[in-house]
Amino acid sequence: MDKRNIRYNILTILVYIIGIIILIQLFNLQIVHGEEYLEQSSSRLTRENTIFAARGNILDRNGNIIAGTTTRYSLDIYKSKIDTNTLNSTLLDVIKVLESNKDTYKDEFPIKLNPIEFTISGDELKKWLKNNELDENLTAEQVLQEYKEKYEITNENIEEVRKIIAIRYGIEEEGYSSMSAYTISKNISKESVAVFEEKSASFPGIAISSSPIRTYIRGSLASHTIGYIAAINEDELKQNEGYSMNDYIGKAGVEYVFEPYLRGENGKKQTDMSIDGTTTGEYITKEAVQGDDVVLTIDANLQETAEKALKDNIEKIRTGGFSETRDVNAGAVVVVDVKTGEVLALASYPDFEPELFRDGISTEKWNEYNQEGNSSLINRTIQSAYAPGSIFKMVSAIAGLETGAVNRTETIYDTGVYPKGYHPKCWYYTRYGTGHGALNVSGAIKNSCNYYFYELITRMGIEDLEKYATYFGLGQKTNIELPGEVSGTLAGKTLYDKLGETWYYGNSLSAVIGQAENNFTPMQIARYIAMLANGGKAINITIIKDIIHEDGTKEDKNAVKQYVNNKLGLTEVNTENLDIKQENLDAVLEGMKSVTTETGGTAYGVFRDFDIEVGGKTGSSEVGDKVNAWFAGFAPFDDPEIAVVVMVENGAHGSYTAEVAKEIIEEHFKLKEDIKEDVTASPDTEQAN
Repeated sequence: MDKRNIRYNILTILVYIIGIIILIQLFNLQIVHGEEYLEQSSSRLTRENTIFAARGNILDRNGNIIAGTTTRYSLDIYKSKIDTNTLNSTLLDVIKVLESNKDTYKDEFPIKLNPIEFTISGDELKKWLKNNELDENLTAEQVLQEYKEKYEITNENIEEVRKIIAIRYGIEEEGYSSMSAYTISKNISKESVAVFEEKSASFPGIAISSSPIRTYIRGSLASHTIGYIAAINEDELKQNEGYSMNDYIGKAGVEYVFEPYLRGENGKKQTDMSIDGTTTGEYITKEAVQGDDVVLTIDANLQETAEKALKDNIEKIRTGGFSETRDVNAGAVVVVDVKTGEVLALASYPDFEPELFRDGISTEKWNEYNQEGNSSLINRTIQSAYAPGSIFKMVSAIAGLETGAVNRTETIYDTGVYPKGYHPKCWYYTRYGTGHGALNVSGAIKNSCNYYFYELITRMGIEDLEKYATYFGLGQKTNIELPGEVSGTLAGKTLYDKLGETWYYGNSLSAVIGQAENNFTPMQIARYIAMLANGGKAINITIIKDIIHEDGTKEDKNAVKQYVNNKLGLTEVNTENLDIKQENLDAVLEGMKSVTTETGGTAYGVFRDFDIEVGGKTGSSEVGDKVNAWFAGFAPFDDPEIAVVVMVENGAHGSYTAEVAKEIIEEHFKLKEDIKEDVTASPDTEQAN
């Protein structure tokens, strides 16, 4: 016999042996122990649950968490093979535990006790009775009795009956099974959790599930920047792959824009139960991965100061703290690093509580937040554009100096009424009956002289003003990483050509002092002021410092920028560098310094004797019967670090809003001195007409 036959015979014998072993094992499983294993299988259930991933944190530039996560415990019940009487008694025991720890539970049964009556009425009640196949003539007491009998409740205590019905009714409405639970309570205390876990055998079918829940640790702080999350709706479900109807999704602000980064990746857990619903084991089959952290450029402490200062200032104006009362309820603040373009604070008033949206905001609160003309949900720093008034005059001055229409030393004599066009008046003439007299460009900024700028635009023309205003980013989006930013409008021939209208000389006279169709967001103004302060260099506004992955690595900044551009539909604007002469900038900045440091300066009463020199400009812009108030400035004057812009709707005088900027500068530079202010002086603030 050759070697090949030997190997073949050996292989054949091995195959037979393996086959015999398999047959013996099958016989053992199916015949010898078949009934035993069948009984075990019939008495054990396995279900798979989702482990929800913790949402990534949103932090300030110093690592302080503004939006984080906490653990929330839900109380669920699964269908199990227990009789009706046991189910009812179990539910009553569950309610007793919840009530002892002051936990609430879902109760949508429309009948209350003491006295027994319906909680709904009219057509709503008729519809409910019809849907539940009940006679519409039944009283609340009779309906309660119907449900007691329907659910086979044997308790005599009416309050106990009502409590059991509440849960049974909810189960009937929403349904449950051995694999799909009915949620009795979405949020129970740790004390209740401990009872249910320690005495699980006494609560058949009851299960505790935990999930990370978004928490806004600093309340309403930076609410317009942070945004909020809420339950996903049907449209969002169709547009976003990998979500279920149980998921939450970012709806506004950073929560919306960076949803794919913040969301994380859910895991899976397998739970084994006995036939009566008692949990016998749990196994994690896929770990959840926490979402990425988003680090903002804002400083939480500076943000808090900005929000409080703005709110207090609005209240002071509204209640007559500046010698007159105004109908004022809204405003905005922007603080920007003049070198990097990083936003250090971004405040819009009124604000809102992000956490109220998480589990469904009440109708009353929604209506409060959406009052016509005073919506809390509008981010006024980027979503509303306002006429700038006299804070526009610095760009007008730069354009005039750079084109040679005026120079740094030349004076123009303000007689009060400009002799050309429609003969517009300087605000000073309107108030005092005379003009400012002879002023150079710095003096024109300090005194906000309209006459000077009427002459400047007459010599220069509107095209050059448009050119320089565009360079400073006015009338253009800043491309900040937040939704809903508007472009505003820059008055000029370009706009009128698009509208098919004719631009007249009189339009130029209005445009040069910040009126006409000029409408800019506070964020645009902040970029413009930052560029004045940093030597005329263009900057990119940003509110995102880093995105940090779960493993500690950082997302590539170019990748983040590309993602944001795609998400928000942004396009990059390449603006020609106009290389503005420093001596021309210095002349304008000196005018801004005199606004805060010299007698007669419109913000001198606020910044007099202040420890840090500030360059600033007040502005008041008429819109219908309202006058919006601006302060735009930077500090320190000799080595600028921050630009601060404050706008209060119908705030009347820009000098009023300068107080907000002062408090912000104090906080940024950690000034401790109690500096006195002259708040009794009359507001020597221009009204640009």
